Amino acid sequence: MSITAVMVKELRERTGSGMMECKKALVETSGDIEQAIENMRKSGMAKADKKAGRVAAEGLIGVQTNADNSVVAMVEVNSETDFVAKNEDFLAFTRDVAELTLNRDFADAEALLAATMGDSTVDNVRRALIATIGENISVRRVAKVSAPVVGAYQHGTRIAVLVGLSGGSTELARDIAMHIAASKPVCIDESGVDASVIEKEKAIFTAQAQESGKPAEIIEKMIGGRINKFLKEITLVGQPFVKNPDQTVAQLLKEAGATVSSFTRFEVGEGIEKEEMDFAAEVMAQAKGA
Repeated sequence: MSITAVMVKELRERTGSGMMECKKALVETSGDIEQAIENMRKSGMAKADKKAGRVAAEGLIGVQTNADNSVVAMVEVNSETDFVAKNEDFLAFTRDVAELTLNRDFADAEALLAATMGDSTVDNVRRALIATIGENISVRRVAKVSAPVVGAYQHGTRIAVLVGLSGGSTELARDIAMHIAASKPVCIDESGVDASVIEKEKAIFTAQAQESGKPAEIIEKMIGGRINKFLKEITLVGQPFVKNPDQTVAQLLKEAGATVSSFTRFEVGEGIEKEEMDFAAEVMAQAKGA
């Protein structure tokens, strides 16, 4: 059977694959488009499985907020290179996954991947995207905040923060989110600091103070002061507000009659060990793996 340009065009539109790949698939099935699609899907899934072990530490964070600003959600979707993170299909997938997270409740990324998306699942859509783009893609993390007042801040596409407030305004919540993006607090206040962390810091400060040769009671005061300083540095309410360093976040919230109920900060690729590779070698590796 003769393979026409119209047939190739239809297969391209339905699969998103390249022209030569579509023509080859049609030749193999003697022009049977449905069989070609099935074969391409099977081949694509196999390619996706082969790429699953490759490190994906680039990507972007998608954020979606509902109409009345009471719920906000975000997802981290990773790729192997920042070039793919700018791909329109990758961007659309991230938006769709973030919107799904906003409208549904998922305990983690694994639950999200198992969720239905259109006539498939998020994981199958992800794997099909891997086959089309040629890089490993992962949905790494999901987060959702529901509160009387919510706010979100994105620094480009690599850092995003969600904040939930009781009291205050959406503008305040966004300002707090911006502060968190810049200052990276560990938790809201001292109650969220693990006791083992404090003990570890206390041991370090004690060893440093004892070298001073000062009396024990003075050393005790020095340690207490260092611990208080440490807690202010790592807790949200103890930090100087980035837009007005003369005021702490605690003072800002008090003036507004607001409290922070929760916050979540994502930064693309944080905690993922990425193999160092120069650009030329990276391009060569991508070409060999295609």
